[in-house]
Amino acid sequence: MTCVVLLNRRSGSSPDEPALRAALDQAGVTADVVTVPSVMGRGSIDHLAAGYDVLVAAGGDGTVSTVASAAARMGRTFGVLPCGTLNHFARDAGIPLNLEAAAALLAAGTTRVLDAGDVNGQIFINNASMGAYPRMVWTRNKARERGWPRLVAMPLAVARTWVELRSDTVRLTVDGRELVRRTPFLFVGNGEYDVTGTDIGTRPVLTDGKLSLYMAPKFGRRDAVLLPLRIMLHTLERHERFEALQAEAITVDTSRTRVTLALDGELHMFESPLTFTVRRGVLRTILPAPAAVPEAEREAV
Repeated sequence: MTCVVLLNRRSGSSPDEPALRAALDQAGVTADVVTVPSVMGRGSIDHLAAGYDVLVAAGGDGTVSTVASAAARMGRTFGVLPCGTLNHFARDAGIPLNLEAAAALLAAGTTRVLDAGDVNGQIFINNASMGAYPRMVWTRNKARERGWPRLVAMPLAVARTWVELRSDTVRLTVDGRELVRRTPFLFVGNGEYDVTGTDIGTRPVLTDGKLSLYMAPKFGRRDAVLLPLRIMLHTLERHERFEALQAEAITVDTSRTRVTLALDGELHMFESPLTFTVRRGVLRTILPAPAAVPEAEREAV
């Protein structure tokens, strides 16, 4: 099978190309390596991927999401070499974060199918959010464009988002149930996220056919300050201002005709209303053998 590794050199922990090729050679993986920009258009990546059976993303979650979308769209096998800062998808899927171990997995792993989320026809593998988080990402990106270093741009973006925190009214249909909420943020996850214990923010299963919806109708600036403390104390799920639902289909309607979403950490513009669904088993992914993953996920597969 022919394989291409799409390398984003600007990702948080990206190796240089010689180091990447050395890891692939050590694992016995024969692949072309193509350096790609942080933002790739659909036409560009489809053109790059057209001649290969296996598409491997070497980058952070934004790059992983873009390559995953192409793999699902073109019916290709999908692999990951985690090279980002947080690597959410790789962690949840059980893919090693070490470059050499992840390369070895490409050679010896098992191909299994995973779900992906969909919003208005666009795939996401981790989550989509509107409200405060996209505004924070936009502010951070602008600061970076002006030359601010990453360690300064992020705190600046968080502070500005806190000062300008505001709520939006949304009309929701959650598996046929209609709701109206006023919230500063709305978060839709591909799969159910853990909001308890030490594994907060992770997903134990990526094959349950569910979306997770998180909102905070009564969330204010004081809550924003206390949020990290509640996470550390593992009390987030007991906080009365925090609302969590699971569903197979969610529609979000706003008063605005165009809505900015942070999709796997990257900003995208969509027409309202937003329709979220699950694409069951759309990602044919190279993963550790079933014995290395949770029992619940093995049964789901």
